[in-house]
Amino acid sequence: MLDKICELARRAGSCIMNFYNSEQFINVSYKLDNTPITNVDYTANNIIKKGLLSISPEVPIISEEESYDFKICRHWTNYWLIDPLDGTKEFLKKNGEFTVNISLINNGSPVLGVIYAPFFDVLYSSFYNHAWKEKRLGLKEKINVSQSKIPLLIASRSHSDKELKNYLTEMKNYKLKKLGSSLKFCLIAEGTAQIYPRFGNTHIWDTAAGHAIVTAAGGKVKTWTGENINYSLSSRCSFVNSGFYASAL
Repeated sequence: MLDKICELARRAGSCIMNFYNSEQFINVSYKLDNTPITNVDYTANNIIKKGLLSISPEVPIISEEESYDFKICRHWTNYWLIDPLDGTKEFLKKNGEFTVNISLINNGSPVLGVIYAPFFDVLYSSFYNHAWKEKRLGLKEKINVSQSKIPLLIASRSHSDKELKNYLTEMKNYKLKKLGSSLKFCLIAEGTAQIYPRFGNTHIWDTAAGHAIVTAAGGKVKTWTGENINYSLSSRCSFVNSGFYASAL
């Protein structure tokens, strides 16, 4: 199944790059939280949904680009969670830092994760306790987190907040890199970076695939109170996450 999901992510990524590299019309609108959404997001979403329905028609799907009755979703113990174009702002800025995210949730935990960065043609994947990086099709290597005396801290390129500034003032020795989309999780998982702190709210589709890959590579993803992010919808009242950090420590 993992190979099929990786192939599906590549297919969606190829479609995204067709828009990225061409003069095709990109229609931009804005959600209630003032984040952009485009026809590219919807097109990638349709590709992934169609593919998942052919792979596992019995497993429901939750996507960032669609609306759901939470009262119905909360009864699902297993479900697909997708963000068809994570980093729409970066896509529109044309800096390449956007990804396709697909994850499988089983009893509240992300057990399979796939993140594909089509601009860089790099794919990260995980299944339970194993994580891999595929630099190009067919060249796949296992990845693990790595500690460093001077940790590389990854922060969001498009989000900044007072809590992050306060957090940085308490850090003694560190290097800082700003990056868009779920690539921040990937750098933790491959051992390039050591910590990704996030203080503002996110949604479960923003974190699940990265969460799966980081933990499979030996890292951790915790809320600031030290708990695991729980994807069990029966214990939630919305799709929103509180702040968290991903770490190699």
